[in-house]
Amino acid sequence: MTVTDAAIEKAVLVRARETDPERYALWVEVVGVQGGEFTYDLSLQPLEEAPAGAHVADLGRISLVIRASSVELLRGATLDRQGDLATGGLVIHNRPPPSPATGVPATADLSGDIARRLIQVLDQQVNPAIASHGGSAELVAVEDDTAYLRLGGGCVGCGMVSVTLRQGIEVALREAVPVITRVIDVTDHASGTNPYYEPAKK
Repeated sequence: MTVTDAAIEKAVLVRARETDPERYALWVEVVGVQGGEFTYDLSLQPLEEAPAGAHVADLGRISLVIRASSVELLRGATLDRQGDLATGGLVIHNRPPPSPATGVPATADLSGDIARRLIQVLDQQVNPAIASHGGSAELVAVEDDTAYLRLGGGCVGCGMVSVTLRQGIEVALREAVPVITRVIDVTDHASGTNPYYEPAKK
């Protein structure tokens, strides 16, 4: 992934607000797909906490950490700054390849013990809970410590989907299958037409 000087400048400015800022690196992670674009989590976290297998790059004024599961998805992407230094934010320019399985690793084998346990949790705990909202969750791949889900029904395009995913589905899966530490939503939420919840219009 290419990181522009403007993006580095912004990251360093934000990092300066931290206590002991030199400890912190810019962490980037792909967390899903929405509107034909990958969605991301950008954060400042201590460099020494970078997990095994993560891609770590020294950008000169700050280090970059990309989780192992996001490295291939971010290949060819550019991290840039929108607007001026004071008010502009960071943005990643990167479109996933057109595919019904966008963002899903090629090794989408669901025959292993971990996959079977995850499917069992989805069938017995998660799907009955979100069915009342007309939603559903399907396991599409497992790779290392990451589970890839595709949501359906009322979850597609739902304004509360990130809350449902992080505070409900991910918690249930991680508790039942501790080897899983990350859950990525590969749903194309732009295709949703009847979400259960819509943010209030201002």
